[in-house]
Amino acid sequence: MRILGIDPGCECTGYGIIDSNGSEHKAVIYGAIKTTPRRPFHERLLKLHTELDRILTREGADIMAIEEVFYSANVDSALKLGHARGVILLTAAQHGLSVCEYSPLEIKKGVVGYGRAGKEQVQSMIGFLLGLPQVPTPTDAADALAVALCHANRLHTMKLLDRV
Repeated sequence: MRILGIDPGCECTGYGIIDSNGSEHKAVIYGAIKTTPRRPFHERLLKLHTELDRILTREGADIMAIEEVFYSANVDSALKLGHARGVILLTAAQHGLSVCEYSPLEIKKGVVGYGRAGKEQVQSMIGFLLGLPQVPTPTDAADALAVALCHANRLHTMKLLDRV
């Protein structure tokens, strides 16, 4: 199964695609879509859509896993993040992808084993689990791969439970 993981952001959205059979995982592509804060917000959203659409058209995916909204004290930031997530979800729908959402706590616990793991711990574990020659950068890309791995692990666990 090919899983697209997304770590949404307004200035930087991490993405990572993995192929997984449930017990073995392989990174296909990962990186970050960066936008310039000086550009009008609607143009930044368009860039996010265009780049994600290009990645999905070229690489394909069977499903999207995305990090849930992180609630912030800053209402403006939360609203902008909501707009970015909307563009991401729209792009998934345009490509016919189902979407699963995971909290940051679930993702870290599912990949590192500890829900309060730091960014460096997540990066190191992702590099190890995917057999990468170095830790994935930027951290947004590592987080996106973590979302994809969290979903792959969840699917594998559900399949094992169905056999019991």
